[in-house]
Amino acid sequence: MTRTSLQCRECKKEYETSFKYVCEDCFGPLDVKYDFPTLTKETFASREQTYWRYFELLPIENKSNIVSIGAGMTPLIKADNLGKKLGLNNLYIKNDSVNPTFSFKDRPAGVAISKAKELGLSAVGCASTGNLASATAAHAAKAGLPCHVFAPSNIEMAKIAQALSYGANYIAVDGTYDDANRIAAQIGDSKGIGIVNINMRSHYVEGSKTFSYEVAEQLDWQVPDQLIVPVGSGAMLNAICKGFEELQTVSLLDDVSNMHMIAAQPHGCAPIVDAFKKNSKEVIPVENPDTVAKSLAIGDPGDGRYVLKRLAQYNGFAEECNNEEILDAILLLAQTEGIFTEPAGGVSISVLQKMVEQGKIDANDKIVCYVTGNGLKATESIMKVLQKPTVMKADIKEISAVVN
Repeated sequence: MTRTSLQCRECKKEYETSFKYVCEDCFGPLDVKYDFPTLTKETFASREQTYWRYFELLPIENKSNIVSIGAGMTPLIKADNLGKKLGLNNLYIKNDSVNPTFSFKDRPAGVAISKAKELGLSAVGCASTGNLASATAAHAAKAGLPCHVFAPSNIEMAKIAQALSYGANYIAVDGTYDDANRIAAQIGDSKGIGIVNINMRSHYVEGSKTFSYEVAEQLDWQVPDQLIVPVGSGAMLNAICKGFEELQTVSLLDDVSNMHMIAAQPHGCAPIVDAFKKNSKEVIPVENPDTVAKSLAIGDPGDGRYVLKRLAQYNGFAEECNNEEILDAILLLAQTEGIFTEPAGGVSISVLQKMVEQGKIDANDKIVCYVTGNGLKATESIMKVLQKPTVMKADIKEISAVVN
């Protein structure tokens, strides 16, 4: 069994594992620290095809507390058609749009809900821009726990419908994600509710590490040269780095220091990109995010300055793209690889294009581009640029004339 504790990211003070997420001394964030058992590549070889195959690398002490809806081990697609268009020979798409609730949020939500069960919490919830609402509500339903979702009122209808279908108490906040986050934090702390991405955050972010484990295993335990990650709060990019580092710690990977992290943000909500380009360590919040990529519309990213540290550590870059570029990239991916992504994935693809154009990616680099959510969750945005089908009479001659 893997033993865990909590350690402050800033002052390194250690705590016993508990329902705690902030250091009592310096108020820094607490990370899960592990005493890993001995692992080999064969440890995982014949296990279930979910991210729980990496149980020893995750913060659940007892397997009986696992709440799984079958997420993870999503396809790593060799994107030859898209690669050819962009002049790349080794491009891979990590396609998390096929998870049970159709986004990568099934990873952190599943780990957080499992930990809530292990800690004996009586209710859970989240602050969300949409995808986490569905993932948290689905796992809460499976766990038999009440779920409270706090989200901005202007997110995509499909995401609202999805979360409501799982039985969540859905609170639509007239404001930004940061407003919803603030309210969720106060209610979670006052009522003892496990808000997965706030007071459960130490354990929640561990779920996103499984992105690293799967990619490494799917590449036959190789480290990619370039990783393009869509960034909202920044937690996922930070967790991906931690995941690769842990695989090196347990000797499943050789040196990971040569990988390059690329943070992709949408114009209209790109505070990390702004800080990176100004060579500043301070991430200045965006008060009113305005982007088609609503799942990335987090104006005050909780892990923003840690993303900047990771970019420095791994010789990375940060880049943004506008709404038109995002929608073009969604269509490019769909029409070359048959993968339909929501705007957040379009941000990854668009920034990939920009990195190639800027000469920051070599034709032979091994590149992994993360596609984090399904296009069916955000059809309103893409419908604006698609040609509306013409309704035709059921007449063979008439229809035959338009089929070439």
